[in-house]
Amino acid sequence: PAKVVVIGGGVAGTGAAMTAAGMGADVTVLDVSVPRLRAIAQESNGRIRTAFSSHFEIAELVSQADLVIGSVLVPGDSAPKLVTDAMIAGMKPGSVLVDIAIDQGGCFEHSHPTTHDDPVFKVHDTLFYCVGNMPGAVPRTSTIALTNVSLPYIRQIANNGPLDAARRNPEIQRGFNVFDGKVTHRGVAKALGVKLYGFQEATGTAYLEGNV
Repeated sequence: PAKVVVIGGGVAGTGAAMTAAGMGADVTVLDVSVPRLRAIAQESNGRIRTAFSSHFEIAELVSQADLVIGSVLVPGDSAPKLVTDAMIAGMKPGSVLVDIAIDQGGCFEHSHPTTHDDPVFKVHDTLFYCVGNMPGAVPRTSTIALTNVSLPYIRQIANNGPLDAARRNPEIQRGFNVFDGKVTHRGVAKALGVKLYGFQEATGTAYLEGNV
């Protein structure tokens, strides 16, 4: 069986791992959350191996892999570079690396965005696939899925206005990145090197003035 390594056990990583396991691959998922790894092992009935993510573990598994899928997400921040040039150079010729985290900068060294028209490039003896917005390959299905999860929030914002909706629902409040020129998301502020404002600090005066 092909050896597949998935780095990151979130929604995308778990979906990729389940698909690969269903096709008969030998799959290992790496993550830093032990509860998440336990959940994946239970959901897959033990068909998917799990391991705590560390530099040593990644290097060991990547060296044996036929396919490496990078699915690391740090909300609002750049993805960490977890697969280094040295690891890539030591991979088997013809191995493939798919960087799902490319929309956040990618989690492999050498990753850079590609397109569906020109999706792959070579690094050493491996092939990289780093298409931004990969769900765009199935636009109708991905649009329906996105709409289904977004519509409840859109209704709340439409009925109450953005600030009242945010005050009523902390999930909407966490979705604010910038308000009235003030950055309210820690990851965005860090990436841009600007001052971070608390949500109330950024929105209080402007809201009272009616500038929503």
